[in-house]
Amino acid sequence: MTTTNPQLTLRQAEPRDAARCYAIESSAYEGDEAATADKIALRIAQYPAGFLVLECDGELVGFINSGCAHQVAMADEAFKELIGHDPAAANVVIMSVVVDPAWQGRGYAGLLMRAFIQRMQAAGKQAIHLMCKPQHVALYTHMGYQYVQPSASLHGGMQWHEMVLPLGAAGQPRNSTAQ
Repeated sequence: MTTTNPQLTLRQAEPRDAARCYAIESSAYEGDEAATADKIALRIAQYPAGFLVLECDGELVGFINSGCAHQVAMADEAFKELIGHDPAAANVVIMSVVVDPAWQGRGYAGLLMRAFIQRMQAAGKQAIHLMCKPQHVALYTHMGYQYVQPSASLHGGMQWHEMVLPLGAAGQPRNSTAQ
């Protein structure tokens, strides 16, 4: 049996990606956790620089999407529709980090996150914020994120935890153990 190295491409999302991103989001998140098709299309249209997709051999297999805020309120549900988003703001708020379940377990989420961090650092952002489920706190800690607190958000009927990654000046997260 021969193995081939897949061709991986990271790029900014385009409007034509919305349906595939929605399909991935719907298959990877439970119930009301998933963003609607309209929210995904809105995020691509309003902040494409904060919407990074990963393709494997030409197939879109995962993505990260975000918005920017001067003051971060992680439990703000309206922000998921980019209400209050300002692309010039110093704080990035990740809304989804997702890989199609059929493509999970290959390190693609880590690849997406490392590329996303580099892009946000290059854009001059000061910090990246996200919320995650309890079982993902250790993963994000390994990537250099710092635990903040349990979130007041009960999005999708779940308990979430707030994390932050302060960005340093040299293109790397500050005080990070992530490789």
